[in-house]
Amino acid sequence: MRRSRAATIEMLNLMPMHVPGRGEFSRRDALRMGTVGGLGMTLPQILAAANTASQAIDATRHAATAKRSIYIFLCGGPSQLDMWDPKPDAPAHIRGQFGDIATSVPGTRFGALLPNVAPHADKLAVIRSMNVGTQSHETGIFRTLLASRLGTQRNKSYPASPDDHPAIGAILHRLLGPSGGLPPWVVVPRHFTTGTHFYKGQRAGFLGPRFGPLSLGTEKTGSLERSEFTLKNLELHGEQMTVERLDARRSLLDGVGPARVGVDGAVLAYQQQYEKAIEMLTSKAFREAFDVTHESMPLRERYGMNEYGQSFLLARRLIERDVRMVNVFWTYYGSDGCQFNLWDNHGTDKKKPICGGINRGKDMLSHKYCLPSFDAAFSTLLSDLEQRGLLEDTLVTVIGEFGRTPTINKFTGRDHWGACYSAVLAGGGIKGGRVYGSSDALAAYVRDLPVSVYDFQATILHAFGLKPEAAVPDETGRPVRISDGRPVLELF
Repeated sequence: MRRSRAATIEMLNLMPMHVPGRGEFSRRDALRMGTVGGLGMTLPQILAAANTASQAIDATRHAATAKRSIYIFLCGGPSQLDMWDPKPDAPAHIRGQFGDIATSVPGTRFGALLPNVAPHADKLAVIRSMNVGTQSHETGIFRTLLASRLGTQRNKSYPASPDDHPAIGAILHRLLGPSGGLPPWVVVPRHFTTGTHFYKGQRAGFLGPRFGPLSLGTEKTGSLERSEFTLKNLELHGEQMTVERLDARRSLLDGVGPARVGVDGAVLAYQQQYEKAIEMLTSKAFREAFDVTHESMPLRERYGMNEYGQSFLLARRLIERDVRMVNVFWTYYGSDGCQFNLWDNHGTDKKKPICGGINRGKDMLSHKYCLPSFDAAFSTLLSDLEQRGLLEDTLVTVIGEFGRTPTINKFTGRDHWGACYSAVLAGGGIKGGRVYGSSDALAAYVRDLPVSVYDFQATILHAFGLKPEAAVPDETGRPVRISDGRPVLELF
């Protein structure tokens, strides 16, 4: 039976084309990219055009150095002077209040509250020339998480919207495909919000919920008391969806039946997503992957028996099972659920503790919910990944939305500062033991080799073999660049 031209093209639209090393590339993608006209074309001509499109993809990709990523976000703005860029020769009101220490790399010094991380400096690349161009938490978070300069110029920082530029995890899922039996993108222990503000850059945006993350959705109580995660904490991103609710919806769809209501392809795909979710949530392997109690107690204690340390441990368990990206958001919730941005160490003269936190800036940094816990968790994560042979192809990044002022204020804290701060990368093809860029004598302004947050995002995508000009289709099928930044190639 002879097919019409329109029927032939539609059939091709639905046929996945496997491009070696790139996952699935559909003929519809080729059509959307403008490489196929569709009128007056024979089947061989259409296939040839699709192959031309796949060759165009070659120009936007290169050999990847990372297979997985753990993206650690220190919510509130960590101090570059007290962590990665101490200035021991600066005046007393500038230099860190805790001093500085030598690392495993001659000439490179870290803040004295990182004694366990310092021996791992040979694994780290420290960017000391980050800049974000704002002193606002909301704008800084938005710009750091959303992989699009144009997207941040056109929109407010919250709420997240279906037409947003997709986050990095969604881009990787769309272009690289699924990653094993677990979701390719997971958020631990919960998305970053401030009150009711859910920031952009944490969802799939115009790529749609199919490419969104799985979030643990851990309840907002007791960051220091929580020491394990179980399935009772898990929910499907965006819908507060429990296993029982998924099961109920599946039963409803089964009872109605596609034939009785004329369910179209989109609804069937939606049902298939629920089926897959239920299968994951009820599988033994899935449950075990999220259960940190399967790890030895000595290892768990080295990570830290709190939400932070166990989140780092859970991230390692997930990437070990081929989850492609794990976002770890580090903020503090008291036993009453009150949020306290511990990295935002302005300090205050109020006598009553805020949300169970400490009020003086110096005491905030040295409290167990801040630098001491980070020092333990991050150093153990690096050791654990290396010992398991995972660090070489797992990119680990640490960043906040900005840094802190050079000057220590009257509350022994530091205020917001976006003109110059630090970020850290390890593994995934990164050359360790080096410092990229530099700040001035007070860690106030970039001296050389400035790196924007968009460059930082592009660097992560580069590790996965994706150039900034690679594209994903928006709601209309129009190709949209994945990044406006320029990757820092010297780090690799």
